[in-house]
Amino acid sequence: MKTNLHSQIRHNWFVETDKPIERSTLRAVVNLALLTAKPILKLTNKDYRDNGLETLLSIYDSAYNLNIKVFNALQHTITGWPGGKPLADDSNRPERALPYPKRVVVFSPHPDDDVISMGGTLQRLVNQGHDVHVAYQVSGNIAVSDEDALRYILLMDAVAGLWGFDTSHFRKRNDEIKNFIELKQRNGGQDTTDLRYVKTMIRQGEARIACGYVGVKSKNIHFLNLPFYETGEVKKGDLTDKDIAIVKDLLSDIRPHQIFVAGDLADPHGTHKVCLDAVFAAVEQSRDELWLRDCRVWMYRGAWAEWDIDQIDMVVPLSPEELMSKRIAILKHQSQMENAPFLGDDDRLFWQRAEDRNRATAQLYAQLGLASYEAMEAFARYQP
Repeated sequence: MKTNLHSQIRHNWFVETDKPIERSTLRAVVNLALLTAKPILKLTNKDYRDNGLETLLSIYDSAYNLNIKVFNALQHTITGWPGGKPLADDSNRPERALPYPKRVVVFSPHPDDDVISMGGTLQRLVNQGHDVHVAYQVSGNIAVSDEDALRYILLMDAVAGLWGFDTSHFRKRNDEIKNFIELKQRNGGQDTTDLRYVKTMIRQGEARIACGYVGVKSKNIHFLNLPFYETGEVKKGDLTDKDIAIVKDLLSDIRPHQIFVAGDLADPHGTHKVCLDAVFAAVEQSRDELWLRDCRVWMYRGAWAEWDIDQIDMVVPLSPEELMSKRIAILKHQSQMENAPFLGDDDRLFWQRAEDRNRATAQLYAQLGLASYEAMEAFARYQP
């Protein structure tokens, strides 16, 4: 049966063939390659005609011309230098060579989205000499189970006498938390302020360990604790000027050349969307600052979805060893493994989702006739 892909393309074809390929064209050619199970460079005029894409042939003269243009467009998204390669021609690279080293801010909505979504790229940026900062936007305390919190409470019980803080005040508050957890397990209820604080510290400790593993300096780890999140419930508050001001102040202080931000709006509780809006609003309010003129914003996706290939502007390949290193960094977030309350409908753990997603991206590029890698992390560029 003849399959028509023509409806997938916008009808804006009045462009010069030496200009960058339109995303709709790239998407149509990729879909044709996948439909015919051919690498892009093996597509023929007949393949285009049989699938309703004669319009493309009339613009680019032949399958050969169009195939090379789409192949090169995809090839130019691949880089092992996510911060730009110094002293190299960057005309066909997704990120500019200079300045080097760059100041980089990686915004992570929760204290693990950074390594889940771009752990390999994060380590590349550190290893390649950039000044990398990680900013955790919310505490993530509701995603810590009572069982994990109780483990730390019992540890404090055990060392209180040895370390000299076994006071009546400590005992009172510690007992209150343990009693509340026991009561909550029977009747439910919202966490107390003290219990939320313990859970916040658990997630911050895990984030510090993961950052240390990939080489991010301790002084470059920022916990923003945006107020919209701190309701103590699954339902969060609305984004306010106070949230935006916290993000803007950090950007003004660091004056980054690169910003990485979570564009994964499939997060089931909406926190990623609010965190993204906070960064975009802060960037918009910084539009008159000099640093923004020399700054690029890259969006990543994480545990819930991946960019479609026509949306990808940069993809960073990972070796088997780098993928394993990324897994170890994710596993540093112990509270988010088997006991995590919000894994969603997907039975896979976060490290499994990340590896499957990264491998699938690499397999897609290989299927289209590009180099075959173990895994790839993908990014889309946001232009304010």
